[in-house]
Amino acid sequence: MALSGLTIGLIVVVAVLLVAVIVLYFIGRKAEKKQAEQEKTMKENAQTVSLFVIDKKKLKLKDSGLPSIVLEQTPKYARRAKVPIVKVKAGPRVMNLIADAKIYDQILPKQEIKATVSGIYITSFKRIRGPIYEPPKKKKHFWQKSK
Repeated sequence: MALSGLTIGLIVVVAVLLVAVIVLYFIGRKAEKKQAEQEKTMKENAQTVSLFVIDKKKLKLKDSGLPSIVLEQTPKYARRAKVPIVKVKAGPRVMNLIADAKIYDQILPKQEIKATVSGIYITSFKRIRGPIYEPPKKKKHFWQKSK
């Protein structure tokens, strides 16, 4: 019994897709392990600092005012992405820090906070005076619900 050209093509496509899924699975597991290791390192290096938030914006990495070594260590594909930058005053120093995407919306300008900072990354914070601002919930669109 001879297989037709269509059947052979279908088998080849299924085999290629199966190999692609397997490769992506192993790459994903490796990335998860790497991320867990980085989070562990960040928690070990975290410090609680009292900060005064001056301003916050989402800026491209090269426009953010971060040290040049940060730009050099960032992969080229990630340099164009906008990151949540918070301009703060810690004691007499004014500096730019990167906020975690989860807490960026809750940080308000012109407020004093106690933040957990790991390097130049704000991982969590507490407002010193008053409650933490909760932004209003946005309606989820069809595509956001499906994610």
